[in-house]
Amino acid sequence: MTTLLDVRDLHVTYRAAGGDVPAVRGVDLTVESGSVLGLAGESGSGKSTVALALLRLLPGTANTTGQILLEGEDVLTMRWGRLRAVRWMDAAIVFQGALHALNPVRRIGDQIAEPMLLHRTVASGRVRGRVAELLERVGIPASRAGDHPHRLSGGQRQRVMIAMALACEPRLIIADEATTALDVMIQAQVLELLWGLTSDQGIGMIMISHDLSVLAAHCDRLAVMYAGRVVEQGPAAEVVRDPAHPYASALSSAFPRIGDPASRLAPRGLAGEPPDPAAPPPGCVFRPRCARAQAVCATVDPPLYPVAPDHDGHSTRHAACVHVGPARAAERKEHP
Repeated sequence: MTTLLDVRDLHVTYRAAGGDVPAVRGVDLTVESGSVLGLAGESGSGKSTVALALLRLLPGTANTTGQILLEGEDVLTMRWGRLRAVRWMDAAIVFQGALHALNPVRRIGDQIAEPMLLHRTVASGRVRGRVAELLERVGIPASRAGDHPHRLSGGQRQRVMIAMALACEPRLIIADEATTALDVMIQAQVLELLWGLTSDQGIGMIMISHDLSVLAAHCDRLAVMYAGRVVEQGPAAEVVRDPAHPYASALSSAFPRIGDPASRLAPRGLAGEPPDPAAPPPGCVFRPRCARAQAVCATVDPPLYPVAPDHDGHSTRHAACVHVGPARAAERKEHP
């Protein structure tokens, strides 16, 4: 597999009347061809800000630093002409709010056709057939191409957004809560469609969701975000089954598991609220909500430590917690 996307030390800060507000702090992500990376976390954790930053869709009040290497080319330093060519052609995004993303006075078929015509990926005489094909692939009859968005249900509008994202056959798809508005049956069909594209055509995908069960089932790797930074990252199934960071553990425990009466009858939540990004607490930002917090957590903002590293110090999982880093190292030294 080749690296499609390599995000290095991404920081996003919003300018506000009361001062700068850091929304994303030092995020590193990698997406390989034919693989799916999941992004999980509470609302306000920075997931959607990361998604918008990848294609420079943030408002003018946002200051973005770091590197966003899309097939080796830095999105943050691209000229506007090159950036317009990259959008839709090389990378496309599926927004959560299809009602606001679609033009209410234009037919959905015309909206799906627009990126193909602008980027000339399909001959004008074949566009109608391509639109019909895309609609059928997302479970909408081709005969609905002449409808306006208000004649479709919320789930159907979301599927139109997915069809638009697939129109120019991009190498990377960013799905920001793309299946939130869908019923369970259609959600499963759309997820299978997106997952099939990654395996059959080598497309890379970033899937953002609050639903850890969806991410565990369809993602190769999972990054858990809290207060603007990644606090755990690794193989999706492992992170959900045996999380190393207390926040990832709380997220996983909040979802009842089929066949587990204890979690079904008494699902565990997480008390408190995420910190104010303009005034984060000192040390580990998760400390005020963490049941395992120690005195050192008030003074140390832990980096991502390897979880269960091998004899060479390598690991496929990393977590930003002293219980994974120094504390665990001390335990191993005391009890070899």
